[in-house]
Amino acid sequence: MSRLAFRAAAAAVGVVLLAVYLTAALFVCDLLRALWAARPDLPVLLALLAAGALGSAYLSYRVGTAQVLASLDGDRLPRERAPDLHRRIDSLAARMEVARPALYVTDTRAPNAFAVGGGSDGGALVVDRSLFRLLSAREIEAILAHELAHLERNDGFAIAMADGIGRSVVGLATVAALPALLALSGLATASAWIRGRPSDRSGPFARLHRALAGALFAGFVLTTLLSRSRSRRREFAADDRAAEVTGDPTALARALRRIERATEPTWSLAPFSTHKRTEDAAERWLSTHPSTGERVERLRRRAESQGPTRRIPAGPSRRTGGGRRASR
Repeated sequence: MSRLAFRAAAAAVGVVLLAVYLTAALFVCDLLRALWAARPDLPVLLALLAAGALGSAYLSYRVGTAQVLASLDGDRLPRERAPDLHRRIDSLAARMEVARPALYVTDTRAPNAFAVGGGSDGGALVVDRSLFRLLSAREIEAILAHELAHLERNDGFAIAMADGIGRSVVGLATVAALPALLALSGLATASAWIRGRPSDRSGPFARLHRALAGALFAGFVLTTLLSRSRSRRREFAADDRAAEVTGDPTALARALRRIERATEPTWSLAPFSTHKRTEDAAERWLSTHPSTGERVERLRRRAESQGPTRRIPAGPSRRTGGGRRASR
């Protein structure tokens, strides 16, 4: 095929592609315009959008919680099988004035404990069996107090709702920008074909498309970073609350160090393990938990400031302050 014939064929393909993209963009634009024309009054519209975002976040949270509990490789631990552990949880729950959570013991292949649910139903505490071999009784109690601190203020729910609302906002912005994205993509593709360089995406339309798509992606990333930052702050707050309730910050610090060491890989290819600690800033920003070293250092400073370890007697007590929380 001669060069002139190729350019003519490429130009024809570019025109067809442009027509397809612009038709799709106009269809989406007309659809959005029709939806906008049929909208209720602005206050009602905002209320509906807010209700939709909240409802979707709540449903995602409830389904996720149910899936976590259903996927556990373990069982609910009855009181008669571990009366001392249940007594510790009863005492902590009474001091923190939270509903008594259900207790599950499972095998997660790594020493761990986490809380799910919360609110009026009390939620659930999930403890890996290996923790009972790894930690002392006081360290177990500190870990349990940390997890109860999450349930005390329903951290999982708060973080899930904030994350869900943020994603809903970014999703609405993406839908609103869809006609422009389709039109710019069509113009960039058609321009490249008409110039006889189908794979070239250096033109102005391609740059505009990348800029708009990048802005939407940046919104998604910002939402994620804000959610993760909130989660890390709640981890610190749960550490503080556990230290306040137990009166023993060093017990929690020791427990965190023991768990960290137990989960560090020791095999020869450890640098390539997914459990490898990293100094990469982006990975730290995306982490839901602060580094163990930072948490331990805060707990040690707290222990030094309060003097000798003070054990709070068992039994209910009034909660002091607002109670600082976090998510684990």
